[in-house]
Amino acid sequence: MAVQKVDEDVYYVGSRHWDRPIFDELLELPKGTSYNSYLISGSQKTALIDSVDPCKKHELLRNLDVLNVKNIDYIIANHAEQDHSGSIPAVLERYPQAKVVTNEKCKSLLIDLLDINEDRFMIINDNDTLSLGDKTLQFVFTPWVHWPETMSVYLVEKKMLFTCDFFGSHIATSKIFGPKDEKLVYEGAKRYYAEIMMPFRKNIQKNIQKVEELNPSMILPGHGVVYKNPQFIIDAYKKWISDNVDNEALIIYISMHGSTKELVDYLSDALIEQGVYARPYNIAQSSLGEIAMDLVDAATVIFASPFVLAGVHPKIITTAYLANALRPKTKFAGIIGSFGWGGKGVEHIKNNLTNLSVELFEPVYIKGKPKPEDFKKITGLAQQIADKHKEIGILG
Repeated sequence: MAVQKVDEDVYYVGSRHWDRPIFDELLELPKGTSYNSYLISGSQKTALIDSVDPCKKHELLRNLDVLNVKNIDYIIANHAEQDHSGSIPAVLERYPQAKVVTNEKCKSLLIDLLDINEDRFMIINDNDTLSLGDKTLQFVFTPWVHWPETMSVYLVEKKMLFTCDFFGSHIATSKIFGPKDEKLVYEGAKRYYAEIMMPFRKNIQKNIQKVEELNPSMILPGHGVVYKNPQFIIDAYKKWISDNVDNEALIIYISMHGSTKELVDYLSDALIEQGVYARPYNIAQSSLGEIAMDLVDAATVIFASPFVLAGVHPKIITTAYLANALRPKTKFAGIIGSFGWGGKGVEHIKNNLTNLSVELFEPVYIKGKPKPEDFKKITGLAQQIADKHKEIGILG
């Protein structure tokens, strides 16, 4: 892996994982990912900002050799999760004089996760500074933008902010400042936010103010591209974490024998006629990451499922559970589908949406194949959705 110069005395020494297919055994990685580690050389001291996933530690060490790094004084740990911290023990072994600089909570986690000796740590507090000689590092605590111990590091003289998971994206690219197509960068960051950061939306609202007050010249996350135009990603995050929603209804469905799909198709058309953007997702084929991205902004989400053994389809339950865990700002929700001989499917879905602050429409469940009176109920549901979108001012 090639070392890349970010700025004078600041180098990217991390690793791209081009072909990693899945993250946390849950999240698909259509564009791979990267583990971003940065070396800062001061006139007196040298600091390494985060490390890389243990599977790539050899690349990090090789990059340090390429730069002929004889001494590292400080290893800054912004976050304890192993994709950022996992190679710290290898770096400590290579540079025995180095200290792991982090906060008290992160120290505790690193001891638990990596068995690092307590005497290898230097503990800092919010807004503390650390001198590298001609360069100054300032520590900015950003708790619960992901984990309780997460923080960022601000290189004062260059106004560069190293944010670890905050503002990250799962993209492997040799272009450290990102592809020229900003849409690709935006979508990668939005997917990352949707799958990883969205549950912490309220905490991000508080912590993004700290970022804006610093007015950084560059944002350097722990995954994905570096932002030479920080306002691009700050503005994107401010939209995603706001309480504003779009005139959009997601219809997450699965259909075994076609009856539920007939309802979904009819509802989609009825919504479009009402001026609501409808987006059906067949979860037998769709990516959960794509669904999560649309959950970021959608005003309404509909779960549509047949009954299976007196309950809804397991894939619908899984998706409802994930939506509940992600806590999107969705305002309204509905449940539709078809059954043969009965069951408690509606209750199963409701019980998996307890974290969502949504107004729930009256469920529309029909027996067997849809009949004219069933389609009338779907028309009524579409009208209710449109009316609610008008009430909150997103549908003219």
